[in-house]
Amino acid sequence: MNADDQTGLYLLTPPKIDLAVFSDRLKSVLDTGAIDCLQLRLKDISDDDVRKAIDAILPLCSDRDIPLILNDRPDIAKKSGCDGVHIGEDDTGYDEARAIMGDEHIVGVSCYDSRHRAMELGEKGADYVAFGAFYPTETKEAKTSVTPEILEIWTTFTTVPCVAIGGITAENLGPIVAAGADFIAVTAGVWNHPDGPEAGAKAIKLAIATAFDDL
Repeated sequence: MNADDQTGLYLLTPPKIDLAVFSDRLKSVLDTGAIDCLQLRLKDISDDDVRKAIDAILPLCSDRDIPLILNDRPDIAKKSGCDGVHIGEDDTGYDEARAIMGDEHIVGVSCYDSRHRAMELGEKGADYVAFGAFYPTETKEAKTSVTPEILEIWTTFTTVPCVAIGGITAENLGPIVAAGADFIAVTAGVWNHPDGPEAGAKAIKLAIATAFDDL
C-alpha cells in the first residue's frame, strides 16, 4: 500500500457524506499528494448508495494510484472494483472475506488491543492489522484503548504491516510513528481540521516526516 519506508497516511471518509459536495472535497485532498490509502467508511446507508459512492470515488483514487478500501462489505468491494476491504470483529469473517476478494486484493483487519487476534489473522494472510484506539475519538465509540507499546512489540516479531487508528492528529502522532506504525489512520484529523481538510492532510504528512526530529 505504501511505496516507501515512511509511515503512510491512511485516510478514512466521514461516516456520512453528501456525494455531490464530497467528491470535489476529496479530489482536492487527494491532490495534495499526502494520502497513501483511502477507506470508504459509510454507515447506515443502502447498498445502492454505497455503490454510487464507489463509482464516484474509485476513479479519483485510481487516477492517483491510491488504493480504495471499502469498510465491512467484501461482496460489494469485489464487484465494484475496489482494491480491498477492511473488516472488524463483528463483520464478515476473514476467511470468507479472503475467499470473496481473492489473493490479489487487500484484506485488512481490525485487531483493537489484541496481539493474539493480529497474529492469528496475520498468519492467515491478512495484508495489514489495525490497532487502536490510541486516543479518544468522536468518530466512533472505541472498543479498546492501546499505547504505542503494542506497535513496538508487533514490529519486533512480525513483518505484517500495522495500522494505528483512533483520535490521531498531527500533534499527537509522534510516539506512534516512533513505535513503528506502517500507517496512521485518520478521519477527524483531516476532515475537521480548522484550516480545511487539505491543510489537515498536509499537516499530518509533515508531522510524520518530522516525527523523529525531537527524539
